[in-house]
Amino acid sequence: MRLLLLSDQVHPHIYSPRFPENLPPFDLVLAAGDLPGAYLEYVAAKVQVPVLFVPGNHGEEWVWEEGRRKRPGGVVNLHGRLFRYRGLFLYGIGGVPRYREGEGQLAPGALFHLALKPFPVAFPRRLLTGHGVDILLTHAPPPGPTAGEDFAHRGASAFLLFHRLFRPRLHVHGHTPLLGANPKRRHRTPLGVEVVHAQGYALIGLP
Repeated sequence: MRLLLLSDQVHPHIYSPRFPENLPPFDLVLAAGDLPGAYLEYVAAKVQVPVLFVPGNHGEEWVWEEGRRKRPGGVVNLHGRLFRYRGLFLYGIGGVPRYREGEGQLAPGALFHLALKPFPVAFPRRLLTGHGVDILLTHAPPPGPTAGEDFAHRGASAFLLFHRLFRPRLHVHGHTPLLGANPKRRHRTPLGVEVVHAQGYALIGLP
């Protein structure tokens, strides 16, 4: 399965009249937060595959209709939700560890609660198949090479618990700035979880 990953930037290769024909074929779109609602709707209108997203921490994943704010249409909000697609189980957690007051700021207890929420379904599946969840989609990173060095972009330790309990094959996130000539965009944890930073866009095969 080939995945189109998006986060944090409206990319000209995606927001283009040629999209999606300007990219190789893909089977699923995963948006890891801090993307305008209109951008998500644009992507959903152009593709024939599901578009799943989690909200970021800047309150961008909304559209305005008749003076009211609502979530974008044609996409699936994966925050706190298990989603099954072609035999795969996906789960999402939006927002970031709290570093100030504001939308999308989650206390440690809330993050651990969300990390444990799929336990009744995911843990028995983990015992049977080795992976309770196949893909974890978050806005914040887990601790590790793709996390930021500053407090606002630190990794969420609740995600390490999620890795340990449910062994996702892939963890897609956004949020942290990709700086320098060769920024760390991808790594594999000691538990075998492939972690990918989705800033802008990326096309990958499911590990």
